[in-house]
Amino acid sequence: MTATLPRPLAPVLAPDSRLRAAARRHGPVLAVFGALKLVGFCSFMYLLSAAGDYRGKDPRFGGGAHAWDVLATWDGWWYQQIALHGYDPKLVPVPGATGMITLEGNSAAFFPLYPALIRMTSAVTGLGSYGAGLLVSILASFAAALGVYAVAERFGGRRAGFAAAGLWAVWPGSGVEWAVYSDSLYVALAVWACYAALTHRWLAAGVLTFAAGLNRPTAAALIAALAVAALLAVRRGEDGVGRPLFALALAPLGLLGYLLWVGDRMGDLGGYFKLQSGAWAHRFDYGSQTLDVLRSVPVGRFGDYLFAYPYADMIGVGVVLLAVTLLPLLIRLRPPAVLVVYTVLTLALVLGSQQIFANVSRYLLPCFPLFLPLAAALRRLSLPMLCTLLGVAALASGSYAGYALFELGVP
Repeated sequence: MTATLPRPLAPVLAPDSRLRAAARRHGPVLAVFGALKLVGFCSFMYLLSAAGDYRGKDPRFGGGAHAWDVLATWDGWWYQQIALHGYDPKLVPVPGATGMITLEGNSAAFFPLYPALIRMTSAVTGLGSYGAGLLVSILASFAAALGVYAVAERFGGRRAGFAAAGLWAVWPGSGVEWAVYSDSLYVALAVWACYAALTHRWLAAGVLTFAAGLNRPTAAALIAALAVAALLAVRRGEDGVGRPLFALALAPLGLLGYLLWVGDRMGDLGGYFKLQSGAWAHRFDYGSQTLDVLRSVPVGRFGDYLFAYPYADMIGVGVVLLAVTLLPLLIRLRPPAVLVVYTVLTLALVLGSQQIFANVSRYLLPCFPLFLPLAAALRRLSLPMLCTLLGVAALASGSYAGYALFELGVP
């Protein structure tokens, strides 16, 4: 009787071999993204130093001793306070107030994941809250760039992936990607959640969406998109029933859990929304504020709507028109439902809210699927031409994506 020899096993790469393979695949993407961000960042710092306006401003509101201090002002100040002191959710009326602002600002308006990472990073590295917050944002921006690349590569190949990652570096509002802000972290979570859904990794999609819900309230759009993708997967019988439904059940718990915790601490289950409306005049108005801006800015009437910041608002109008133009082009590509639902609902949440319109370019940063039509067109360029085009945009982004927000608006 002849003994049966065992079948040879497939070769398993050693850890160092896997690391080298990952470096060859992802290193160029990270290098291009990092170079573009560095160009834009240096341009931003130069403009801040040349103008010098930050020296006369309050350190909480766009000021500081050095140009780079501006990166931790406005919302960045709140995130640092949470990292250092935690939360104390309250609805405190402003004595005698009768206008839109009737409540004192409270840190409960800012979601907990980003400040928690600041605190953890500070404990591990010994950095202060500023350095830890900046480190978290920068690392998250690289993770987001890889995710944008991965999604775009599925639709247009490697060159389209490079273009999409480059667009994430220079997009209007990208000045907050390297600042003490939660935007980079949210986009990193959202893009990889969408990628996980596209590749049928339902547990990862659920966990990432859960985490996104602890980072920003607009995660409601991501939760709805994942729900649609999970239900479609169940209907098609692609991945069984259990894994998609588990992701569907897990996804909203971060967002709902934080809102319920804040409401319980305030003694009012709608406390978060009352705080946003009463302390920041930020509420869902079905697009009334956006329409006011779109009617006023093109004719130069900057006093005809709330919270006017002319230069930043002109950029915001351009971003809105660009987004509205790119949306049908995205749909024409016939991407999976998770990307379409996520993009449409994010647009609806942002454009349907009363807020400081100057921030719209920042609030639309998560709409990374809109990069896909542009990336598909840019992939036809040679690599040197593509890098030149994005490099010029990066240099200009110091003004339109950085200075316009932090110094000429309120990010």
